[in-house]
Amino acid sequence: MTLSLISPTEFNLLSQNQKTVLLDVRTPVEYAQVHAQKAVLEPLDQLDPQKAASRHGFSKQDAVYVICKSGGRAKTAGQKFIDAGFEKVISVEGGTDAWVAANLPVVRSASRTLPLQQQVFIVVSIMILSGVLLGHFVHPAWLLLAGFAGCGLLFAGLTGYCGMAMMLAKMPWNQVKFKDQTVTSCSIDSSKRSKSCGCGS
Repeated sequence: MTLSLISPTEFNLLSQNQKTVLLDVRTPVEYAQVHAQKAVLEPLDQLDPQKAASRHGFSKQDAVYVICKSGGRAKTAGQKFIDAGFEKVISVEGGTDAWVAANLPVVRSASRTLPLQQQVFIVVSIMILSGVLLGHFVHPAWLLLAGFAGCGLLFAGLTGYCGMAMMLAKMPWNQVKFKDQTVTSCSIDSSKRSKSCGCGS
């Protein structure tokens, strides 16, 4: 059994005519910043297919839709469901980035926290710059720091998995307050979110 694909527009139309379950497998901070209007949070690093099915009321015979940022983590999550015996697992092609680009309904946070990807870029840039400067003025061994940062970016680009992003997501400033204690809740404090048509405004 293989993971199927559906475009954001096709899923949006489908969800208007029948009951669907869309699981967002990004980190809580990414989900809080912007997510497809009907998506519910199931972080990849905590994903248990059986528990997710129980929480959201679907069975192994029902269609399960997964979405992430651009497709990489959704593929991994989809494989977890397939390995657990779920019969119809579908990834939203292009992820949340494609959903937003298609001007489909989203929920946006009013938080001023920098997007997680932007935080990663800042940290990696500091590592590379520090490695180059220290390698030139202090000791050549410091160049390994720049090389390590570059390898991390290469790995993230090839696999869709970014360890730096996972680490930063656990930092205090990236913690998201939910109405209950589980990160699977899609009910973010209404005082900290606003709805948008996804046009990027």
